[in-house]
Amino acid sequence: MKKMLISLLAGITISAVGLYLAFRNVPFSDLILYLGSVNYFWIIPAVLASLASFIFRALRWQVILDSARETSRSWPGIPLWYGFHVLMIGFMLNCVLPGRLGEVARPAILQKRDNVPFSTGLATVAGERVADLLVLITLFAIVFSTVQIDPDLTIAFGEYQLNRETLEMIGGGMIKLMVIMLAGIIMVSFSATRQVINGGIMGIPSLFFFAGYDFKQSIREKICTVLVGFVENVASGFALVRSPKKTMLCMGLSVIIWGIQAFSYYIVSLGCPGIELSYPHIIAVMLIICFFIALPSVPGYWGIWEAGGVFALGLFGISAKDGAGFTLINHAVQVFPVIIAGLVSAMIIGVNIWQISYEKGV
Repeated sequence: MKKMLISLLAGITISAVGLYLAFRNVPFSDLILYLGSVNYFWIIPAVLASLASFIFRALRWQVILDSARETSRSWPGIPLWYGFHVLMIGFMLNCVLPGRLGEVARPAILQKRDNVPFSTGLATVAGERVADLLVLITLFAIVFSTVQIDPDLTIAFGEYQLNRETLEMIGGGMIKLMVIMLAGIIMVSFSATRQVINGGIMGIPSLFFFAGYDFKQSIREKICTVLVGFVENVASGFALVRSPKKTMLCMGLSVIIWGIQAFSYYIVSLGCPGIELSYPHIIAVMLIICFFIALPSVPGYWGIWEAGGVFALGLFGISAKDGAGFTLINHAVQVFPVIIAGLVSAMIIGVNIWQISYEKGV
């Protein structure tokens, strides 16, 4: 509990510093005036749209979990609304704790309450991230084939220079990560390649040719067998890829998720003076923010989100004052309802999030 409180207080402090870095060049009085001119009526439908995207995230996760369960009947099916609550708890922790540790909390909850192997649950979360990467990179390629990114536009944020070069670096890194993850998924998902991996693991004791039989047997039982079990559990989590129909369903849901998320951004813009952008332009803004928050940052991405938003909106001629006001409000719309929903979900299903976090090293 003490460790969690320290992490939370540290996260709040660092987030405040991040916001200062993002807004230090925007006069505070101008920002306050802008925030006072916003039509906050649009916040309500924007929040509803944002939360709706998480329902589709829960549905996507259920599809992935059901595919994993088909390979192992040792744990029960995960109902949609229960999965939604677990998902909201995970995203809530991502907003308040560093290192996206909420991704670890989700499989931890399923392991503790539903006997889902932790490595299987973690693999299903990794599968979600791969689907998100595929959609984001595809959208990035489509959108930015038509959007000109001024090579001279730069927003300084701490040690980062947010510009076209940084975007290209992040995009390249995402593509490499996606390729590596896809290769790993394919290798463990299909029996032929998985048998090669397991065979290599079980052959580890033979490397100790100088050791006796008892030592080799101990390595085989305590290390090799455990690693093989881990590989099999991970393969169960990636069982979706063996079903083209379910894989396409998962990708279709991913497109819907990001489409709704962008629509939430668009609704916020309707109440913000000076933000007169089309839906495709708002998608471009969302993508740039998503790419920039991939940089190491504070819990909830405070500061880097705002700086990335100011940069993105600047491409469409939006002033720094208007861009800062919009991104701050939009960020709050995307984060605070998730935190509240996550806390409510923890109470509904009776999860002690502090205990789960502590047990998994959060």
